[in-house]
Amino acid sequence: MGHSTRCAVMGDIESPVPLDEAMRLSALAGYNVLDTPTEPEFERLVQLASRLFGVPIVLISLVALDRQVFKARVGLDVCETHRDVSFCAHAILRDDVMVVPDALDDPRFAANPLVLGSPFIRFYAGKPLITPEGLRIGTVCLIDTQPRAGFGEDEQRNLTDIAALVMDRMELSRLDYVRAVSQARFENIAATSPDAIICSTGSGGITFWNAAAERLFGYTAEEMTGQSSSRVIPGSWRAAYFDELERLNQGGELRFVGRTIVRSGLHRDGSEFPAELSLSSWREGRTTSIGAIVRDITARRRNEDRLYRLASLDTLTELPNRAAWRACISAQLDAQTPVTVLLLDLDGFKEVNDTLGHPTGDIVLKEVAARLLAECSDALMVARLGGDEFVVLLAGTEMRTAKAIAGGLVQALAQPYDLPGHIFDIGVSIGIATYPDHGQRADELLGAADLALYRAKATGKGRYMAFEPAFREVAVARRGFERELRQAFENDEFEMFYQTQVDTRDGRVCGAEALLRWRHPQRGLLTPVSFLEVLSQKPIATAVGEWTLRTACLHAKAWRTRIPDFRIGVNLFESQLRFGQLPGVVERVLQDTGLPAEALELELLENTMMRNDSATLKMLQTLREMGVGLAFDDYGTGFASLSMLKRFPVSRLKIDRAFIRDVISDPEDAAIVKAVIYLGHSFGMEVIAEGVETRAQLDFLRANQCHHAQGYFFGRPMPEAAFSSELERNAAAL
Repeated sequence: MGHSTRCAVMGDIESPVPLDEAMRLSALAGYNVLDTPTEPEFERLVQLASRLFGVPIVLISLVALDRQVFKARVGLDVCETHRDVSFCAHAILRDDVMVVPDALDDPRFAANPLVLGSPFIRFYAGKPLITPEGLRIGTVCLIDTQPRAGFGEDEQRNLTDIAALVMDRMELSRLDYVRAVSQARFENIAATSPDAIICSTGSGGITFWNAAAERLFGYTAEEMTGQSSSRVIPGSWRAAYFDELERLNQGGELRFVGRTIVRSGLHRDGSEFPAELSLSSWREGRTTSIGAIVRDITARRRNEDRLYRLASLDTLTELPNRAAWRACISAQLDAQTPVTVLLLDLDGFKEVNDTLGHPTGDIVLKEVAARLLAECSDALMVARLGGDEFVVLLAGTEMRTAKAIAGGLVQALAQPYDLPGHIFDIGVSIGIATYPDHGQRADELLGAADLALYRAKATGKGRYMAFEPAFREVAVARRGFERELRQAFENDEFEMFYQTQVDTRDGRVCGAEALLRWRHPQRGLLTPVSFLEVLSQKPIATAVGEWTLRTACLHAKAWRTRIPDFRIGVNLFESQLRFGQLPGVVERVLQDTGLPAEALELELLENTMMRNDSATLKMLQTLREMGVGLAFDDYGTGFASLSMLKRFPVSRLKIDRAFIRDVISDPEDAAIVKAVIYLGHSFGMEVIAEGVETRAQLDFLRANQCHHAQGYFFGRPMPEAAFSSELERNAAAL
């Protein structure tokens, strides 16, 4: 809910001013926090907030008459700014958190010099600092130089908690200030204070006990007046308390005067609670008196613990999280301490999530964390970086020791996981890097471990690998190749080739498979084996896939004028199936090109089928309902089961060329081909064989009722113009 305002115009910027401005400024002055030295508690809170929310700038901002003053700050060098450019001047008009996702899109701030110039604010979130009387004296605000799409309820609640902690500290500062200004007014103020305030003689006899003390400790003022204050002090520090009284009565000073300390207090029922105490003493003639302000910080401790856990611990495994890992490794490197990093990534974990769901996957991650801790009890840190990625930090750089630990982890994490109703085998791949040999900075060291991890996975998974400088050289070359791929798409260097598909019964051309080629400006025409694996992992794969689909459909539409039942097969990238947009893309392409749905066949790889999730199944069913064919490419080479053929709406099986090559001479290959043909017919699917190169292979397929085939025997893949000419020659021959 907002508050009524008026506007003070300064230059071209309107600065909103609350109607209760005079009262608000008076309340701010009462806290005595403007132009005073910063306090460690405030600095700790802004640093915690920076880690918790992942923002570079966090401020405790106090909005004065014509300026905003930063009581504590992280990520910003200046101590104050003019109020007329302050975001916080707007935030104090609200009760809740003010969020500006992108300042450039907000007419209030789009022309603000703090947006257009340093510190280049794009995202802002501020929670007002509200006094017990409801006056807004400033904010705790988060600032980022990048826009953010949202700031959820949990994040707003966490920011509100931090603002409450700041106000707690402000209240203590206010009370300390009031006490310093006028000791004579102490008891009048104490009587209405929300904190327990106790006065006693130098021997500990209580002379004043306010209402808040009654509520906190459970004793009335009548019960405690004249009694020893040790009655509410636990035995853990009672002796120290009497030592302090002795020091005071001998003319000394209380050691903790002018400081806030944390000790435990004692409730009437005998239970202890954490308390924050501010002590003072004064002399009136020959009489020594002691004053104590006591606050129960149980709730604050709970909030601080929760915020610490959110900022530093992974909520699922309770291992240190990425932020804690960064702090730890940075501290080691700053101290120039030799360390070894083991970067771990689970093998086969995605299958658990896809098959049994994320709750079961969470059980596995917890068990992985437990096994890591058991195997690495001497590690400096074991942390979860996110997903199924973990990291272990070891002291020293002895590679033999690191490899022994890595080998033990591979064995420990490879042991079966006994899940409800299932037993899963999950492996791990590990990359090893050391400081200072493999990196001087934290990100460089982790990058080296990541390159070693990539190499470990590439060599078969379930392995560990130590970093070598050559890995970085390969990574640089790969990044260069990826840039070339992006430029290839932008420069129209990709081409479509087509390979004939025939009906084995009469030799008639019935379709073609569309195959992607790259005409590289220096290296000439490249086949998919040279670039497809890298391309499929890049963001442009989806765009290239849609271009491939559109180009193939456009050509097929023209070829259907010669062969009315011509069908084009198009291979899909994994990324095209990932976000559920494929049916809409296919429908749009078919409409734009005029190709009937039954003339298009999309070829799926086994990893698509192995995902076995409901979203993918629904998407494929939608495509089949449109009339589009679905071919299971390279069937028989992987782990696809019969249940998948029953579950997924596949319309054709493609027999991999590896089985056709020796089908005449190898009885096992012949048996596999016969079995696939039988399965296809049994499930009501068509079957096509790839890699047919001889008449004997074709005769075998005909004899076993495989009605479609493709391969060099019928023609090599060729460009669109050559394929069109080939169709014309075939038509003339018929």
